[in-house]
Amino acid sequence: MAEPLFDDIFELRSLNPDGKKFDKVTRIEAVSQKFEMYMQLDVNTEVYPLSVGDKFTMVLAPTLSLDGTPDSGYFTQGGRKSLADKFEYVMHGKLYKISEEGSGINVKVEIYASFGGLLMLLKGDPNNVSHFELDQRLFLLMRKV
Repeated sequence: MAEPLFDDIFELRSLNPDGKKFDKVTRIEAVSQKFEMYMQLDVNTEVYPLSVGDKFTMVLAPTLSLDGTPDSGYFTQGGRKSLADKFEYVMHGKLYKISEEGSGINVKVEIYASFGGLLMLLKGDPNNVSHFELDQRLFLLMRKV
């Protein structure tokens, strides 16, 4: 199986910290257990409802192919098994910004991605996000635990 770029369990801390902006979309704030990463993520909660306190696995991967074959950019529904089969909510998007905040041992990296207009901010230790590249295509996969 192909190695994901990021894989951790998050606990949902709050919903819509800046107020509700859209009917079907909720901005969640969550913190990961293993790497202590902070995440803001827009989720279509009409399709995938979430509540404060929920725990979920979140994976960022460059491909859905189980053997690691690079993503072609096209989805073919051929009955082939994929990484998506193991998850409940999947989005495809692009990493559009990487920035650093702070200095020395207090430096934090911020990764920004857009999944068709649904945004993600992932912030934390640079060592946990060293495999990411600007303009990289990503799949975000979620499953409640």
